[in-house]
Amino acid sequence: MDPNAPAWELFLSSLGPIALEGLRGTLPLTLASFALGLVLALVVALMRISKNRILASIARVYISIIRGTPLLVQLFVIFYGLPSIGVTIDPWPSAIIAFSLNVGGYAAEVIRAAILSVPKGQWEAGYTIGMSRTTTLRRLILPQAARVSVPPLSNTFISLVKDTSLASLILVTEAFKTAREIATFTNEFMVIYLAAALVYWVFCTILSAGQSQLEKRLDRYVAH
Repeated sequence: MDPNAPAWELFLSSLGPIALEGLRGTLPLTLASFALGLVLALVVALMRISKNRILASIARVYISIIRGTPLLVQLFVIFYGLPSIGVTIDPWPSAIIAFSLNVGGYAAEVIRAAILSVPKGQWEAGYTIGMSRTTTLRRLILPQAARVSVPPLSNTFISLVKDTSLASLILVTEAFKTAREIATFTNEFMVIYLAAALVYWVFCTILSAGQSQLEKRLDRYVAH
């Protein structure tokens, strides 16, 4: 890439490397963090609605901490803070841990609300046919709650795609880190960052279209 090329050429030539690193770094980081975050969110949500006050209190404190502190601070605490107490984690695992914990905190409330939105009659129906609370939750409640939670969880996923740009600050190679390196090399910060913005916008637009299709497919199984 010629740093002396016209701005429009730099813009076009930077799109490929940024998009490639998005596919190679940003999306895998997003998928891994979101998957782990969802598992954590489900556990926390079940703790939150548990009749056990200790479990419910632990879940509330966790959610409060995650939602009450910036994601960037959480990321820095894990990558730069933990080494001060003898715990050193590489950049990629640090990013995945931070993003997963963050997703877990926000998605837990989404899942909890979705579970509580299922009519109580569904619980009673499960008990009537001899199901235990766990079986009723697994076979009746969670499938219905899943459909309700799809739109907000999809929005969380799309937001996570953009939030992964923060991982560049702890040396993780992804789309925005590539954009920063190109911008520094060419000294065309506005042009290159606009190219990065376009790449993120395209990714999020495609994912939003996928979200709409998923909602339509799930809607087929709901009586109106």
